[in-house]
Amino acid sequence: MKNGPSFPLEAIEKASIDELRALQLRRLQATLHHAYANSPAYRAKFDAAGVHPDDCRQLSDLAKFPFTTKHDLREHYPFGMFAVPRAQVVRIHASSGTTGKPTVVGYTARDIDTWATVVARSIRASGARPGDIVHVSYGYGLFTGGLGAHYGAEKLGLTVVPFGGGQTERQIQLIRDFQPDIIMVTPSYMLAICEQVESLGLDPKELSLRIGIFGAEPWTNEMRHAIEQRMAIDAVDIYGLSEVIGPGVANECVETKDGPTIWEDHFYPEIIDPETGVVLPDGQRGELVFTSLTKEAMPVIRYRTRDLTRLLPGSARTMRRMEKITGRSDDMMIVRGVNVFPTQIEELILKRAELAPHYQCVLTREGALDTLTVLVETRSGITPESREARASAELLQHEIKVYVGSSVEIELKAEGGIERSVGKARRVVDKRQR
Repeated sequence: MKNGPSFPLEAIEKASIDELRALQLRRLQATLHHAYANSPAYRAKFDAAGVHPDDCRQLSDLAKFPFTTKHDLREHYPFGMFAVPRAQVVRIHASSGTTGKPTVVGYTARDIDTWATVVARSIRASGARPGDIVHVSYGYGLFTGGLGAHYGAEKLGLTVVPFGGGQTERQIQLIRDFQPDIIMVTPSYMLAICEQVESLGLDPKELSLRIGIFGAEPWTNEMRHAIEQRMAIDAVDIYGLSEVIGPGVANECVETKDGPTIWEDHFYPEIIDPETGVVLPDGQRGELVFTSLTKEAMPVIRYRTRDLTRLLPGSARTMRRMEKITGRSDDMMIVRGVNVFPTQIEELILKRAELAPHYQCVLTREGALDTLTVLVETRSGITPESREARASAELLQHEIKVYVGSSVEIELKAEGGIERSVGKARRVVDKRQR
């Protein structure tokens, strides 16, 4: 592996807790005033809740303010959440809108610089070194992944290969030709790239890649270990969402790999009970909520991410970490009264040497009863009809019942039988009649 000097840390990454909290309070108070004065949507929400920015005298006072949800962004589509004149917005991103109107976000020139800064910090925390080449396989366009990664890598002074998603064989060819050190991509597509490399008779460990920065979908530590062993790289988790800013809200530090460090000088985290909305103390698991501290065009106040995690003390940095996201309150499946997350099933699949890490959860309904069928591929060289594959499927079915608490059907597929993702993996297919 390539040796060389590392980038120095920013002063705020080493600041004391007291210094960090004082900065957060100043920025939070300024953000609340900015939102109230310049966003009619937030002024109406604050007034309806009977709160005013002056009511925030300490960080805990943030709990007095109302939540923001995707519904708010869709209700004020397209530009109703902006807190600056539209002419000051230099870029617009939007979600895919698969469940309704897309959620639109806007950025001032300063917001773009802030975003590039936190992504650069994230790439540096992942182990980047001066002179590294970054291959970006996140999608470009309205999706925030590609451009977010791109601007951050450039801000850090690295060389960027702006490939985007798809054209897997072409990606592999350029990785072999350009010899990048870092790849930024979804973990599910990294597996697809890895498989394609092997199908060409090549060893993924022989590629130049040293670091994989993976995000945009939940993935387990078991998936991390599988990718690291298969490719001989460091696999780290980058976290973000477009409504808050995009990728770069938090990132794992390569020296610890113990959950993403939240860049708390720009994003203030809370954990709430997803049912009651009550703020939970650090260490308790619940729904992650973010308030932006430095955004101009579209500040977000107490945005409900639907991601489930808990806040942990800082380790490699002063700022708090969050436990790796492995589930969401809105992609949770309820099967005959049992809460089931795809990542719970993924963990069990990855323990079976006969099975590949490609799967889908298919929900159907027979009469009044829901049925969950897990489609999963067998490993290369193992057929679904083989004795070892069927024995592995029976064991997986038993373990899901014991450890997850739900009875499922297992349907084995041959290699390539599950659709491959060039972006976020489609883990759940709901065929039930609404």
